[in-house]
This record gives sequence, C-alpha cells and structure tokens, in this order.
Amino acid sequence: MPENGDISFHTRKWVRPEDLNANGTLFGGSLLRWIDEEAAIYAIIQLGNGRAVTKYMSEINFVSSAQQGDLIEMGLAATHFGRTSLTMRAEVRNMFTRQSILTIEKLVFVNLGEDGQPAPHGYTEITYERDRVPRQHLEG
Repeated sequence: MPENGDISFHTRKWVRPEDLNANGTLFGGSLLRWIDEEAAIYAIIQLGNGRAVTKYMSEINFVSSAQQGDLIEMGLAATHFGRTSLTMRAEVRNMFTRQSILTIEKLVFVNLGEDGQPAPHGYTEITYERDRVPRQHLEG
C-alpha cells in the first residue's frame, strides 16, 4: 500500500498453485474473490450488519501480477458513508516485489434489512472498535 496512511484494513494472502492461471501467474478471478470477501468483512464490521452486499466495483486495471509462493497484501479504506451504503477503495500489492497489482477506486456495499431491501445504517464515520459486529454474533 502507498505510505499515505489511508488504508485502514489489510490482509495478506499466499499465492498457491490453485490460485494460478494458465500463464502460471495469479488468476485475476481468485484475486477479485479475495478482494470481495475482505471488502464484505470490512463492510459487515463497519455497518454492524451481516447482510451487507456488494453493489458495485469500478474499473479494475491489473498493472502487475504475482507468482506462486508470492505474498500479496490487500488494503481497504472507507471513503464515503451513504444512507444505506458504504463506499471504499482497495489496493493490492505484491509484498516481495513491492509492485502494485491493482487499485479499485470504488467498491460500494449496501446495507440490507431483514426484508432483503436497502436499509439505512445510521453511520457516518469509520470505527476501529469491534462494537459494530453484527448483533446476532454478540448474543449468546
């Protein structure tokens, strides 16, 4: 991630044989699955609702890749809280080469109510506490 400090959540993945494409490099579909999963986890914690879903991903431009055995790092930053949504930015880099693999400027997740429809979440800023873990996981 760039040293600008705006990435507020990150995880690392190890590129394994099952993550490779026919060229022997990281398959873009695997990387997008990892990004979507991490962004969903981030949205669930920020919105305190296990029913946050992916609505939109902006243009994706792969600028480099990774090889088997490389470690990649994914970072997310919340950029906007809408009435029923959370928008974030994603960056991925190869930890060994320090090269950027891709940036997604806009990922939008929507907070759903019990009826499966968009529902207001009531938040306007990021939390670094785990106080927004979905209620059903705190009970019991």
